[in-house]
Amino acid sequence: MQRILFTSIALTLAVAIAAPAHAGNPDRSGSAGAGQLLILPWALSSGVAGANTALVTGVESSFSNVAGLAFVNRTELAVCNQQYLVGTDIQLNSFGFVQAVGGGHLGVSVTSMTFGDIEITTEDLPEGGIGAYRPTFSNIGLSYAKAFSNSIYGGLTVRMISESISNVRANGVAFDAGIRYLAGDDGRLKFGISLRNVGAPMRYAGDGLTLTATPQGASEGLTIMQRSERFELPSLVNIGFGYEMMRRESMSLTGMAQFTSNSFTRDQFSGGMELSFRDRFIVRAGYLYEDGIGDAEVTRTAITGPSAGFTVKLPTSDDGHIGLHYAYRTTNPFDGIHSIGLNISM
Repeated sequence: MQRILFTSIALTLAVAIAAPAHAGNPDRSGSAGAGQLLILPWALSSGVAGANTALVTGVESSFSNVAGLAFVNRTELAVCNQQYLVGTDIQLNSFGFVQAVGGGHLGVSVTSMTFGDIEITTEDLPEGGIGAYRPTFSNIGLSYAKAFSNSIYGGLTVRMISESISNVRANGVAFDAGIRYLAGDDGRLKFGISLRNVGAPMRYAGDGLTLTATPQGASEGLTIMQRSERFELPSLVNIGFGYEMMRRESMSLTGMAQFTSNSFTRDQFSGGMELSFRDRFIVRAGYLYEDGIGDAEVTRTAITGPSAGFTVKLPTSDDGHIGLHYAYRTTNPFDGIHSIGLNISM
């Protein structure tokens, strides 16, 4: 009875949140900030176009669906480097760990986004020549997840957000929540719901927003502080499911699908397949769709849809493993997104 009640409440909340967002509000498109929170920084999830809300486990769960942290046996460490939109010098570096604590799992994840050196220009020196600056975006998440029963798992993340250049900075806090549900006695059918990037608006501030001028008739200059407009966080809801279509001793095949309801951009549908050979070598592929994604005139994303990747696992003692992950996503323009990651499960 408790299990049915919990699931019913979760599904009702998901539909209530997603319905108005799915109706859409084109006037709000592009008006949110902190876009770093929408970039998938992990290799394994990138291989299936992020369609694994109902299946993701371990450190990567802190991004897609925090409830997946509850599936870690004891301890997991993970790192990932992503060459984002190759040709732009944008990189994402991520690190995280999960540790079983008492009756639950505690996780920490850190993602840093760099843009390379950008030439400093002014009104008097529009061609630069006076140095460079390096913008830095980062976010740090503290997560907790636990199993409420053999089939229901849930979790919560608190995420600190920072975006800065040398003289302007914005800071904020966002919250993520997620649940996972395993249906049937064999657990082959899985459902996942996650609510992400919910928080108060952010605002830029710093010396870069000051203006020094001498009013007419004044003997001394005045410094004026300009206030930037506040911007919302890019909140969204993921609703996904996965099904293990084939389960044998030497091979398994899993399919997955997901709907993403974005508050400040177009809604998205994604799907993927994952083929595992003895849980040692895994290949995966996925596709992301949103309205206009194939039309260069109207699309609002550089991602063109397809993605693929693989994992190689090396077993260690005490039922642990070392996993190497790689993923590629196609884009237009630029030369795609390459992700390579490593995780150690103990």
